[in-house]
Amino acid sequence: MAAHYLRMVVDMPADEECSLPVVTMPLADTEVNRSVKHPWIAAAEVVGINAFVLAFDRFALDAEFAKISPRTVRHNIKTGFVWDNDQFSTNLFAHPYHGGLYFNAARSNGMNFWESVPYAFGGSLMWETVCETEPPAINDLVATTVGGVCLGEITYRISDLIYDDSKSGPARFWRELLGTVVCPMRGLNRIVSGEAWKVRHTGGKYHDYDRLPVGLAVSAGYRYLADNNALFRGETNPYVNVGLSYGDPFDESVNRPYDYFTADVTLGLSSNQPIISGIHLLGQLWSAPVYSSNGMQAEFGFFQHFNYYDSQPVKDGSSEVPFRISEAAAVGPGIIYKFPGVGNLTRLEQRIFVSGILLGGSLSDYYNVIDRDYNMGSGYSAKVHTMMEFGRYGRFFINADLYNIYTWKGYEDEDLATTDPLYLNAQGDKGSAQLLVVNPRLQLSVSDRLCLDLSASYYIRSTRYSYHDDVSARTFTVRLGLAYKM
Repeated sequence: MAAHYLRMVVDMPADEECSLPVVTMPLADTEVNRSVKHPWIAAAEVVGINAFVLAFDRFALDAEFAKISPRTVRHNIKTGFVWDNDQFSTNLFAHPYHGGLYFNAARSNGMNFWESVPYAFGGSLMWETVCETEPPAINDLVATTVGGVCLGEITYRISDLIYDDSKSGPARFWRELLGTVVCPMRGLNRIVSGEAWKVRHTGGKYHDYDRLPVGLAVSAGYRYLADNNALFRGETNPYVNVGLSYGDPFDESVNRPYDYFTADVTLGLSSNQPIISGIHLLGQLWSAPVYSSNGMQAEFGFFQHFNYYDSQPVKDGSSEVPFRISEAAAVGPGIIYKFPGVGNLTRLEQRIFVSGILLGGSLSDYYNVIDRDYNMGSGYSAKVHTMMEFGRYGRFFINADLYNIYTWKGYEDEDLATTDPLYLNAQGDKGSAQLLVVNPRLQLSVSDRLCLDLSASYYIRSTRYSYHDDVSARTFTVRLGLAYKM
């Protein structure tokens, strides 16, 4: 229920973490000491985030849920946690983003990754019990905490790539502005501390590209979204895709959480489809080498996953929602293989991941209460990603992601008629949902930095209901664009 103020809608193809080139840059200047910890300031900022959002909701939006009192707080604590009925983007994207603000209040005050996790939990717990009149939501607590850690650490690391205290003038201004947009709490703390305009001639850079190489690619073009798997019934809209590969998974000298991660975000530029149609994040929590011989390497580790697919019914088509699924809180083992090149095949990588989904969401064909038309639950996912590089000619990828989400806590039909929807306390329609996404992608080099980018995604959904008819559906998307590698 938190982040009512942040109702963003989000769509994107399967995870494409292998698609980025490695870019190395000169070693950063001797780094100044930026590790001074301010735990109490961080805690005050977490409280301040909630106070600011609550005041905005209460006085600017005049929202009923923000009209709190000691009575509503006592009522929330007495009622306990329920499953709420906010819309898909609010529960499974906006809440994790909100959690990232709590997390980065700690990160930008000197705390490390693990030390920052309790701040995401504490901020969410405070919001759910104190800052709304509606009953606290267990799904919000999980999504805000676990998803917030993932979004928070990635945005914090990305801001490291932007900030450079050796710059001044307009270049410094634009870096500070962009860094604040990417990681708001860090930008705010830099302004308060004066770091935003302090010029350092040594130790100005925040990221060591030799130690943690970075690859960035931006592609733009048009996407065709089929209506209910129809070849000639669908809609075409422009898209922008941003992909980032951070760190080297085979480098044994760096093994802190998120020293290796990938991020892939697709923005849909259409009034009919979600602005953010897909987010795929993968962060390495820990890893160790398991094999290295004759040019082949294998790395085993544990990874945090955040995946989000969203779409709306095709314009002038049927009323069917093409696909919608999320794993907002997921962790599991994975193994990454790198094979030696042979002939024109200069690089070959294979990645296999399995994760337990603590909280996810999946499209429902029957449940429609307040703003929710999807089920929530837990389950597992399995992902297989293959990347082949053919020197200067280009790359080919084939990814297959399988998601299974089980909805354990259902409802009876009479419950909908006799229960206040705020207190229905159901995950949705009891049953299970499975979504398979198969995503081939071909990049043909036009120059060293520019390539033709052609990809497709095929979605196969099978939802089994305990008290309703089962539903199977499938559809596809095709994308054609140009990718620029930086």
